[in-house]
Amino acid sequence: MRIIRQPSRILALILMLSLCGGLVFLSLAGVLAPAEAVVAAPLNGLSGLLNRISLSINAVFEELNSLGQLRERIAALEEQLARRQVELIELREAASDYVRLRDLLAYTAPLEDQEFLPADVIAIEQTGIARSIIINRGTRDGIAVGMPVTTELGLAGRIIDVSANAAQVQLINDENSAVSSRLQTTRAHGSIIGQASGVLRLTMVDLDEVIEQGDLVITSGLGGNFPPDIVVGQVTSVRQFEFELFQEAEVRSLFDFDTLELVLVITSFEPIDLMVFEEAGEN
Repeated sequence: MRIIRQPSRILALILMLSLCGGLVFLSLAGVLAPAEAVVAAPLNGLSGLLNRISLSINAVFEELNSLGQLRERIAALEEQLARRQVELIELREAASDYVRLRDLLAYTAPLEDQEFLPADVIAIEQTGIARSIIINRGTRDGIAVGMPVTTELGLAGRIIDVSANAAQVQLINDENSAVSSRLQTTRAHGSIIGQASGVLRLTMVDLDEVIEQGDLVITSGLGGNFPPDIVVGQVTSVRQFEFELFQEAEVRSLFDFDTLELVLVITSFEPIDLMVFEEAGEN
């Protein structure tokens, strides 16, 4: 059996080699070109498909890699933006403080006979009839009850309570506040009273006095509670009632009480208690 199978295997090998050699020769001679084109067509299509799939997969991985890098870059830019926004806010606040301090300095420069102490507003109470602010100055800074408080645009109020490092300021739009005032133009006297709505009202003005819209109202100094010639506000409307002994006017302050941040305390002014003379007269 071995002697018979061995020659058959060799013969088969020779035939296969001869067939392959013949096919190679025919291929080189171009005889098999049409057949090769027919056989190669589906293989080329499959090869192209596999190549496109490979390119697509590579592109996806490249995009994923680029996306990760892009996300890291976006996160870094967002962090930088957040830092810049904080710096911008700080610069804006510094610029705002500078403007306020510059205005306050310009306000105090002509008043050489007065002494001022700047203070930050740390609390605002604007509810009901009570309208006041808390400032970060107290007895340690020489603050005392009765001292007037102003801004670069006019009178804000006066100190009504004080602790070691803080003080409460009753605003002039408080319903319990009264400021002796006069019109800058006609010098007509009256009293600025706070209203529950938060506006100011000029009362107790004689009927024969002329009040016009736009007139400036300043402190008169009468009563000894405030120094004279501090701006209080501007007349916005005039009210006259029949059979009334006095006329009234609505007055608008030149600043917003709700947005007070920095004020000036007039530390050189000492209120005068006129009640002493009234008691002496009674005795």
